[in-house]
Amino acid sequence: MPGRGPALPGLAVPALALRAPYDREKDPGTEKAPRKPRERRIDSPPTEVPVPMSRQREKVRFASGDTTCAAWHYPGTNGGCVIMAGGTAVTKEPASDLFARRFHDAGFAVLAIDYRRFGESGGAPRQVVRFDDQLADWQAAIDFAAGLPDVDPGGISLWGFSLSGGHVFRVAADNPRLASVIAQSPLVDGRAVAPNALRSMTPLALLRLFGRAVADALGGLLGRPPLLVPTAGVRGAVASLTTPDAMDGDRALDPDHRYPDWDRTVAARIALRIGGYRPGLHAPRTRCPLLVVVCDQDRTALPGPAVEAARNAPDAEVLHLEGGHYAPFLEAHEEAVAAEIAFLHKHLAGTNAAPGGGDLT
Repeated sequence: MPGRGPALPGLAVPALALRAPYDREKDPGTEKAPRKPRERRIDSPPTEVPVPMSRQREKVRFASGDTTCAAWHYPGTNGGCVIMAGGTAVTKEPASDLFARRFHDAGFAVLAIDYRRFGESGGAPRQVVRFDDQLADWQAAIDFAAGLPDVDPGGISLWGFSLSGGHVFRVAADNPRLASVIAQSPLVDGRAVAPNALRSMTPLALLRLFGRAVADALGGLLGRPPLLVPTAGVRGAVASLTTPDAMDGDRALDPDHRYPDWDRTVAARIALRIGGYRPGLHAPRTRCPLLVVVCDQDRTALPGPAVEAARNAPDAEVLHLEGGHYAPFLEAHEEAVAAEIAFLHKHLAGTNAAPGGGDLT
């Protein structure tokens, strides 16, 4: 899910044919019967092991739809690749930097993407979330990653946070050859979380948000520029989210103000669509191993729907963390990253990596 906002204001193309030259910018991934997923609650952090922080990554672009998506490619050493994307309007750097470097240091290639219409990717109108287009961007990223020289096509995993954590259920269901999927604080059922989100708003703010959303949707049909709202705000603000932990986004994703170009706004029309978005319903078709990371005090995506979706998946594990929606970036980061690296080593088929980073069993 997003950070704090300012005041209100198909058909896959072969990956090798899509590869653009690297910019080389240096910087300072048979049906089984549903079963109950293994659940583990972390009570104390593992011993922290110093990890070298890699400073090299490459800017790449790949075709998706009628435009191109921008991504950071961290070249890997073990054949595995983790494709990463963040929550609503969260661009690739604040969404992935904290985890991507750790995955890379563990030997995995990483492809951290901007969806079209966001960040450095192409596409217009800007800041508009269209679920089908974002799902198509995931597919294009998978096809592109499979053609990278350091990637074993059988060793591709997905990592999604919040809204993207919901997307990966649908993408995995459509791509049974994926090695594994990590859904972190996932938004899997808009119908289940919408009442909670509405309760967090004041009546006046709710009316103003929906009025702006309707105007934005109608304006979009007429080709007008999007009407934007902050992605998060305090109770009483006209923002996409005003849940108690929505405002943790800035300190979780950009505590040092390293990303001044990150636009923390979204087209208001998302308020009319998110309640009907239920990617967790695709869990029974998710064939690959799935790690669902839930935060027990999450007041934005809520842990219950994610646990239920995991129960409906053929091969799922649930990792419980203490804290709110952004806990994996904050107080529970070491627990989360250790468990996720262990999961990747366990399930990335075709890699030569040695196990490490933690143990889920």
